[in-house]
Amino acid sequence: MAQPSGIHARRAALKMLDAVLRRGETLEQAAPAALRDVRKAPDQALARAIAGEALRWLSDLDALIDSATKKPLPDDAKPRSVLRLMLAQALRLETPPHAVIATGLPLLSGGPRRLAHGVFSTLTKREVVLPDVPTLPQRIRERWPEMAHGLALPPEVDLHLKETDETDQWQAKLGGVSLAPGHIRLPRGTPIERIEGYKEGAWWVQDLAAQLPTRLLGEGKGKHVLDLCAAPGGKTMALSAHGWSVTALDISKRRLGVLKDNLKRTYLKASAVRADALQWEPKNHFDAILLDAPCSATGTCRRHPDVLHRIGARQIAEMVEVQRALVERAIGWLKPGGLLIYAVCSLEPEEGEAMARWIDETFGLTQLPIKPEELPSGLQPSKEGWLRTHPGMLADRGGLDGFFVGRWTTSAE
Repeated sequence: MAQPSGIHARRAALKMLDAVLRRGETLEQAAPAALRDVRKAPDQALARAIAGEALRWLSDLDALIDSATKKPLPDDAKPRSVLRLMLAQALRLETPPHAVIATGLPLLSGGPRRLAHGVFSTLTKREVVLPDVPTLPQRIRERWPEMAHGLALPPEVDLHLKETDETDQWQAKLGGVSLAPGHIRLPRGTPIERIEGYKEGAWWVQDLAAQLPTRLLGEGKGKHVLDLCAAPGGKTMALSAHGWSVTALDISKRRLGVLKDNLKRTYLKASAVRADALQWEPKNHFDAILLDAPCSATGTCRRHPDVLHRIGARQIAEMVEVQRALVERAIGWLKPGGLLIYAVCSLEPEEGEAMARWIDETFGLTQLPIKPEELPSGLQPSKEGWLRTHPGMLADRGGLDGFFVGRWTTSAE
């Protein structure tokens, strides 16, 4: 019997959901294998959207499923996963119920299929809806209760302009809004390569929060900066555009290749070095170092909702060890009076605020407090002079990723 149209996309979405929740993979890691049999780009995008929305609203979808069963289904039961996907389509992607049933139930057979059909039909007859904002995992909810307002929708597209003084010009060309000089925010939906200015390298895609660490270094005026863990290159391009002589170091050959491609497209220059920062030794010291350290990446949950469901205490502790080792090495590579920016796209205090206190207590650096006038309107530094962002901030203007940034200087002697 012929399979219904769209079944391959739903099967791929189920594989991605299973890879995230059972094996702790990211959606990006899971996608290649899951999408192997999905040939058309629109179907691939649909599979990603279904899995992404199921993860974004996971706690709320599970609550609905549990409300329609006599006994809770095991978390790893296939009927629960299929129902998550079916409800995500009906409640978030506005897929008609008959299409949801036609493409969802064939993923099951026998008793589980009848169970899923019954649960979905019961919830459809009740005309259930999801809350205005997603229910976050308890660990995140306790730390950042207000951030859920920034997670209801996937983020819009942020552009970092190569020429800051052309902000008004590009805003007029592209539309959208600007939340800071050199920044344009556009509605999602248009393929990046089709946006005006892409081919001529006038901008690159970079979340507003991720743009802030380089802005806090200021103009380079030819001075030397090390961009540690640099790929895929957003911060490297910003530093180069701001007049720094950039050494961009990364351990990944593939990601460093992306960085080089981005530099070529934007006609910007940097010296790209493939090396392990924990083993590499520079020939010369630097006027500034930007360490955007490897981290749990929980701050990217607007576009990667899987991260909230696969990161726990063990992964965070492992990242903290790496971050401390990188900080210790980086500080030794600074010239007298050199600047250090430490940044992570993490919501975890262990990787942010606690790391900044450790730097303060351990190395004898002088903190350079971040000033309100250095930040986009609506953002404020902490009382300690650090910057903390999370998705609930600027939610009325589209939100932004979760980041932590601190800034220090070495002794001038």
